[in-house]
Amino acid sequence: MKCTVYRSNKKTGAYVYCADGFHVSDLPDDLQKILGACEAVMNLDLDERKKLGSEDIQAVRENLKQQSYHLQMPPKDTIGVTQFG
Repeated sequence: MKCTVYRSNKKTGAYVYCADGFHVSDLPDDLQKILGACEAVMNLDLDERKKLGSEDIQAVRENLKQQSYHLQMPPKDTIGVTQFG
């Protein structure tokens, strides 16, 4: 399964994985407004990968099959969070 990953120029840390043949201009209008202009940053073949850096590859594959895109939002702010061992 091939996809292109786009980086949002408006929402820092947001990325959209688009299935082969699907473009960011095909995203729902509300999502396009949140993301603003996006630029392609890489092409991936998910069949050749076992994992992704910060996303669950199975969730990405499923979203690409279901809706032709997967949205990766920036991690939540962890300032002030304390972990107890």
